[in-house]
Amino acid sequence: MLETLTKIKKGMNFVLSRIAAVLLSAMTLLVLYQVFTRYVLNSPAAFTEEVVRYLLIWTGFIGAAYAFSTGQHMALVIVRDKVSPNAKKGLMVFVDALILLFAIFVVIIGGTKLALSAVHEYSALLGISRGLVYAMAPVSGVFIVLAQVINLYEDVTGNVIEEGEEA
Repeated sequence: MLETLTKIKKGMNFVLSRIAAVLLSAMTLLVLYQVFTRYVLNSPAAFTEEVVRYLLIWTGFIGAAYAFSTGQHMALVIVRDKVSPNAKKGLMVFVDALILLFAIFVVIIGGTKLALSAVHEYSALLGISRGLVYAMAPVSGVFIVLAQVINLYEDVTGNVIEEGEEA
């Protein structure tokens, strides 16, 4: 079980970090292109603003999944650090279970409904379906659920899964 979860976590971290790197690189290049066309050519490329906006949405969702997988997300630790080890274990299980439920019901189910409801809405400049943009929510939700299942396993058993990124 531990070996399987380790492979899943390492593979997931590898994929998510690479996707985030590609998205951030694409946004950087597009913004540089936008600045060049606006100030050097005096003819701004209109499509870049919309593409960067969509890539930013995708990067946020992918980054959230990566943060939950690596434990690098923002957290208020004032209560966690003040309680006894047994209470800390119970608190971590409770918090991770809440995040798991949120990911299932809001991010996956709600995100799927949002993406499906926007399939026939098209962006102004690119003409692509907004459902494609919103589809990143349920995709990242699956990664968050996987990360939270692994986090719950770690909380309950006390076994810490290695966080390396090599697949």
